Amino acid sequence: MHALLLRAGRHPWCECFLRLWPGSALALVVMLAATFISEHYGGPQLLYALFFGLAFHFLYDNARCRPGIDWCTRFVLRAGVALLGASMTAGQIGALGIGPLAVATGGVASTVLLGAWLARRFGAGTDFGLLCASAVSICGASAALAVSAVMPKGPGSERQTLLAVVGVTSLSTLAMILYPGIARLLGLSDVAAGIFLGGTIHDVAQVVGAGLMISHTAADTAVLVKLFRVALLVPLVAGLAWYWRRRAHRAGETGALPGARSALVPAFLLAFIALVLVNSAGLLPSALGEVMSLASRFCLVLAIAALGIKTSFEELVKLGWHPLALLLIDTLWLALIFLGYLLLRH
Repeated sequence: MHALLLRAGRHPWCECFLRLWPGSALALVVMLAATFISEHYGGPQLLYALFFGLAFHFLYDNARCRPGIDWCTRFVLRAGVALLGASMTAGQIGALGIGPLAVATGGVASTVLLGAWLARRFGAGTDFGLLCASAVSICGASAALAVSAVMPKGPGSERQTLLAVVGVTSLSTLAMILYPGIARLLGLSDVAAGIFLGGTIHDVAQVVGAGLMISHTAADTAVLVKLFRVALLVPLVAGLAWYWRRRAHRAGETGALPGARSALVPAFLLAFIALVLVNSAGLLPSALGEVMSLASRFCLVLAIAALGIKTSFEELVKLGWHPLALLLIDTLWLALIFLGYLLLRH
């Protein structure tokens, strides 16, 4: 049997599989454990995957596990972001009207600018501020992973990404609990409450949960607003990729930038746009769309599990309290923008 495996391993595809399998299997086991706990005992699946992964960080130093873990944090996460496009159409987003869409766009832009400015004030670095603000303003962990895929790589970039994912997932869960009560306290209608929830909560799953705490109408409206925010991921990541590439060229450090010689818009974002267009044209069967949405979730949870394995908790703690304060201020800023719009409109 051993001789057969060695002989098969000479084929390029088999060799690649044998090289990636140990680390990928480890991330898969972590993901399955997180899914089991989440489904049977409640709680955020993404956060469980992160924390379980951190417990297995010692295996990242194993030469057999490292290639598969790295593959999950790069290829698998990009595949997951691309497949998000199967869950939305242009018609769904356009049905909201110009008001909520304009506020969502302004909220994203202003949060990104605020995050970059605050990060410089806190001494956390502009890149980390952009990463956190993108996660808060777009779609939580998915946006953080998408931005990290085009962000310049440095000694602390992996643990910064993990901290952004941990922080934004925790705040999203907290918002899911608190925001429906705030909407009721302010006397918002079901539609207005849906706009508030969809425009401010970070993760899609928490948006649905918060909306259902009010009504099905609120949940449906919240999902549409949230999908529009997800659609803004494409121009945001493309803009950040352009900014980082231009900065790298000026500094003569293009080697530190992922995909510096590739197209400005990464391939996974082009795939995202293509899926949105295909789904908008009605060419994507509903059953296939559901499968692709599930596949997207699978890939993202697997990538986050691998990211947890890749990062040392000790190094994560060294980042201090400034990053958490940055995420919290970005979150409160976005909530104030939508509350101001809804209160002035009524």
